[in-house]
Formats: sequence, structure tokens, C-alpha cells
Amino acid sequence: MRALDAVVSAVRRLRDDPGAIAWMMLVAFFYAFATFVRSQASIPWGSDHMMILAVDLTQGRSDLSSLTTINDIVTIGGRNYQAMSPLPTVPYLFLVPFQVLWPWSRWIVSASIGISAGWAALPLARRYGPGGSADYWLAALGAFGTLLFTLTIEGDFYYLAHLEAVLLTFLALIEWHDRRRAWVMGLLIGLAALARPTLLIVALPFGLALLAEARDRFKVAVAFALPLIGALVVTGWWDYVRFGSPLETGYDLAWVEPPLAALRAQGLFSIVHLPTNLALFIGGGFSVRDAFPWLVPSVDGQSILLTTPALLIAVGASIRDRQNLVLWSAAILAAIPVFLYYGGGGAATYGFRYAMDFVPFLVALVAIAMRERFGNLERVLIALSVAFVCYGYVWQTYK
Repeated sequence: MRALDAVVSAVRRLRDDPGAIAWMMLVAFFYAFATFVRSQASIPWGSDHMMILAVDLTQGRSDLSSLTTINDIVTIGGRNYQAMSPLPTVPYLFLVPFQVLWPWSRWIVSASIGISAGWAALPLARRYGPGGSADYWLAALGAFGTLLFTLTIEGDFYYLAHLEAVLLTFLALIEWHDRRRAWVMGLLIGLAALARPTLLIVALPFGLALLAEARDRFKVAVAFALPLIGALVVTGWWDYVRFGSPLETGYDLAWVEPPLAALRAQGLFSIVHLPTNLALFIGGGFSVRDAFPWLVPSVDGQSILLTTPALLIAVGASIRDRQNLVLWSAAILAAIPVFLYYGGGGAATYGFRYAMDFVPFLVALVAIAMRERFGNLERVLIALSVAFVCYGYVWQTYK
């Protein structure tokens, strides 16, 4: 009954909030329309890798009955397994009974998760931002000025993990501002880690902050830790079923293209990769051609300063405030495995997609910084971010 009452209360609040309704309609329209246009530029689509796996799971098998790609595939005993965290497959399970939707599954799932994350950008902005029109500028940054938009419209199962992680991180940040229930924070971080396992590291600053504020630290510690332990158990079980060990993710064993294999040989995560990744993150760019759309993004990725320059506003959020310190700590910790990873910014992706692990925390810090200053510079940086992300959409659709 409590859950039902909460839903009824949320619906009533939404009914009395025309700004939120308009925002939801705008996000749903532009995401759905952009996804449809992108889908028509990709015909024929072929079989959806995750849809195949979801059907196979309902038939009691964890390997793939057929392949659509050989990247990140681990072959053991003549069976092919996808090296990937468990959460991206889950939304597809709901489509298994509806075979007529299977051809559209990649677009349906990605758009649904992306739109949900875009919707969450407004309540996030309202909680951390200065209020008024600034909150809608911040929401536009979250939904249309980050790679959330370009990752959604691709209908790619690799990108789905990022979309799920962003949605869950936005919800965790909203919870952190509001009630800070230990079990909810643990659940949301644990679920995000089922999409992007390295995000489990952000439990450290949030957990320490919860304990510092708690009267009953034991109760809070248990409530926070249990969902995280549950996520670890699910991940370990998923890896054991596929690869025979709860500690084997499959990424060390999977087939990748020779250039990536050479980098992986230096370490899946290694300090060796740090200089290249930082250089790409700061200085990766574009070249030019004489045909539409003229600007050609580097296949390795682009600088975050080019795709989302508005994140620079976050430097105005002082670390002297405890809340800011928790958010900065989460952003930095989430960035560490990203910059130590052998895969760069994400092969053949517009922007630096692995940065989406820590971008939600920076968006919250941007909102906090804008409480002190929201002027023409901030508007220009957000507008540039939206413009560059929209260019990414144009490139992905018409390249």
C-alpha cells in the first residue's frame, strides 16, 4: 500500500506541474523522433544481439545461439558467450513474449531507458540548481548536452549499459539530495554497477558520508551494504555460469581487434593507458572533409571540452562544502578506472562515452555552481554543449 500511495502522490504532483509535463513531452518527442530517423538510416538492422541472448536465457542457456558480432565474444567448449555485465539484457526479457517487437527491440529498449534518464534530468536540476529558468537550462544540459542523447539514438547494446548507469545515477543523486535512505542509495548504486561494474567504487564516498551523518551506524551500514553485496553476488554468479569463475569477467578472454588486443596485453586497467586516455579526453578532435556534414569526428573519440564544454562550470562548486566534496569524490573515483582502461574513449563512438560514468556527478556540480553564478557565459557553454551533441546526432545519422 505504501508503494501505491507513493505512486498516487507522485502522479498528483505531476498533474499540478505543467513545467514537468511539458519537459517530459519535449524529451519523449525529440528522443523518439531522433531514434526513428536514426533507425531508418540503418536499414537493414539485422538481428539484435541482446534480443537473441534474452530469448536464449528464457530457454535456460547463457550462451548465444547465434552471433551478430565477434567482438567481446568468449568461446568456451564450442559455446559463445558475450563478455558483458548482466543488466543490459534485463529490459529485453520483457519483450521476449512479443515476437512481433523483436526486430524493433534495440530501438525500443534504448529509447525507453534514454527517455527515462532525460526525464530525470529535470528533477535533478531542480534539486541541485538555483531554481527558475536556470533549472531548465540544466535539464537541457543533462538530456541534450551530454552523450546521453547520442548514445540513446544508436540502439546499440554496448551503449545501453551507459544509459542504464546514467538513469540510475541520476536517481541516486535525487535520492541523495532528498531522503538519503541508506538502502535506496545502496540499491541504486548496486544496480548501476550491474550495468557498469566500475561504478561500484562510488559507494565509498556516499557510504562514508552516510555513516558520518548516522545515529545508528551499524543499522545504516547494513542497509547500505546489503544491496551492494547482492549486486556483487549477482555479478559473480553471472560470471561463474558463463566462465567458470566468479572473478572472471570475460574481458581478458574475449576476442577483440588486433590493435585493441595489443593494448589489452599491457593490462585491462593499467597506468600505461593513462597518458593516451587523458590526451584524448582533453585534446581529441575533428578533421574536415568537403561533403556534408563536413566535420569528421576522430574515430578514437573527442575531447569532453568539445562535446560538453558546460562541464567546466563545475569548477565553481567548492570542495569546502561536504555535499560538494562527496560529489567531487564520486566523480574522481569513477574517472580513475575510465582513464586506466585499455579501450580509450570507446571505439568508433562520438565523444568520450566511457566518461558517462562520471558525467552525472559533474552535472550535479554544475547545478550547484550555478547557484552562485548563472549568466551569459553559463548559457553559452550549455548552448555549445547542446549544439555539439546535436552535431553528433547529425554525424551518426548522415555520415
